Amino acid sequence: MADSTVAVRVNSALRTGKKISPARILVYLILISGSAVMIFPFLWLLRSSLMENSQIFIFPPQWIPEPFMWSNFSEALTSVPFGQYFINTMTIELFTVSGVLITSIMSAYSFARLKWPGRDFVFALLLGSMMLPYAVTLIPTFMLWKSMGALDSFVPLTVPAWFGGGAFNIFLLRQFFMGIPKELDEAAYMDGARPFTVLWRVILPLAKPALIVVGIFSFIDVWNDFLGPIIYLNSNEKFTLALGLATFKGLYNAQWGFLMAASATIVAPILLLFFFAQRYFIEGITLTGIKG
Repeated sequence: MADSTVAVRVNSALRTGKKISPARILVYLILISGSAVMIFPFLWLLRSSLMENSQIFIFPPQWIPEPFMWSNFSEALTSVPFGQYFINTMTIELFTVSGVLITSIMSAYSFARLKWPGRDFVFALLLGSMMLPYAVTLIPTFMLWKSMGALDSFVPLTVPAWFGGGAFNIFLLRQFFMGIPKELDEAAYMDGARPFTVLWRVILPLAKPALIVVGIFSFIDVWNDFLGPIIYLNSNEKFTLALGLATFKGLYNAQWGFLMAASATIVAPILLLFFFAQRYFIEGITLTGIKG
């Protein structure tokens, strides 16, 4: 996608007779090289998904499958109950994304628009929590859920989203909310509006790009999460898609063709999500950076 954008700009400049400076050409070359590096693993995934196990790791690499093993996709998706795994993943997505959006919106609105004692100090503590590695809180959190009898359930994977929505999401929305003119709030208060009404009718309609960014981040985090489900889920019927991929790799052998085919299928929704929402995604990140 980045390669095509750069190529379009270069061709447009050539057609209009504009001179391209050496510095800009260097930038384009760097961007194209970076894009090639980023897209290489995806191309490797696609070619491997259409090969037999014996062809995947031969050296020098064989880029064109011979023959094309289209059956890898059908056999991979039927040999493991990916339908149930998909339902489990979407169930976690529903509760997690909705919890993240609702609670992070309220928290960010409180930090950005409401005045209460110790607000800035609490926000500083919130930012400080982002410095803690996940491994530091992993064992205490596991012991907490174990004492509550919540293991082998979706509770540990969904309930935390309803307690703030994550420090990064709160920070992102707060920065966006602070960029919205406060005169709009004051006008609404003069008309008799309450804080919740201001949030619902004034702030949220103007913050759609940032909300979409938070939603995309949250969706991708849950979709790709492997560590959380493997820690808290034990029953095969409760596995997620990420755990389903791991079933293709055992202690002594691995079905690499099936694994690559299933991985390509699972990554497709994420690519489609970004393709259709990229305008809002880029707009939300850009506006947040400018207004913050």
